[in-house]
Amino acid sequence: MRERDLAAKLGISEAELVAAHCGESALRIEPRVNDLLAGLEAVGEVMALTRNDSAVHEKIGVYDKVVTGEHSAMVLGADIDLRIFPKVWAHGFAVEKRDGEDIRRSLQFFDATGEAVHKVHLRAGSNLYAYQKLVASLEAADQSPVVAVRADLRAVETDDESVSPEMLRERWTKLTDTHQFFGMLRTLKISRRRAMHLAGPEFAWQLDSTAVSGLMNGAAESGQPIMCFVGSRGCIQIHSGPIRSVAPMGPWINVFDETFHLHLRLDHIHETWAVRKPTKDGHVTSVEAYDAAGQLVIQFFGKRHEGEGERGDWRSLAERLPRIPCSTAA
Repeated sequence: MRERDLAAKLGISEAELVAAHCGESALRIEPRVNDLLAGLEAVGEVMALTRNDSAVHEKIGVYDKVVTGEHSAMVLGADIDLRIFPKVWAHGFAVEKRDGEDIRRSLQFFDATGEAVHKVHLRAGSNLYAYQKLVASLEAADQSPVVAVRADLRAVETDDESVSPEMLRERWTKLTDTHQFFGMLRTLKISRRRAMHLAGPEFAWQLDSTAVSGLMNGAAESGQPIMCFVGSRGCIQIHSGPIRSVAPMGPWINVFDETFHLHLRLDHIHETWAVRKPTKDGHVTSVEAYDAAGQLVIQFFGKRHEGEGERGDWRSLAERLPRIPCSTAA
């Protein structure tokens, strides 16, 4: 059983489960994100893992092109591409697990509630000396097998009911960059999912339950490069490029490519939307899936660079996905 599932079964957080092994197979380390990122490139090829309750995103590569910062940090490498919020990272561990004759090593980081925000798994070609040097530099003075975690007080999003579709569309029309979208929602004090319902079909239309699997299979068949975003509360991890090996397994749909693995619980998806945002380079289309609590599970774009228009094959794929008629959309 995976640690996340075992912790849930025991009624504790994953951080508490890992901490219980301090002094044996786990070492507490300081979650100093900028120092971590500065030292990870020397470790070489690793696997980066970011997940939420419904999606697991794994990328194999090197932590290079690092941009540090107190409030946000980035890794902009060709394979490992992250947007990090350091203040969310509260607990860290270096973990060793014996697997037959092998030892599997990882760095695992958690938020204040004990939920995982990001993990780094070593591979056969990783530089073990650089890894051990990095762990030693981050080792915490406190090695007790207990961590203090607080209750998950994630607020239920409340929307300003005074915001009308016309108010939202007026601001939406004025967007010039996709990164302005969150600021617009914050200013209006409405949730992302509420915005989907208010915006109208010019900007957002609801898709049926087969849309995400249809998108993934369509992208694999066409070979077009896409972008796939999965986030925890402290990290967003991005894949940019084609996907090739798409495989359903029970409620999961998976990608098993050489440097990218994705595991997505389709049965957790409550709503899926195609979203059109204006930019100075023309509108950009995303496909976004939400769980029953309204949390964003996964997001897809066509691969593009700043200053470029949207790819025609991506736009065509997104716009052909089966829609829910407006009259029956929830």
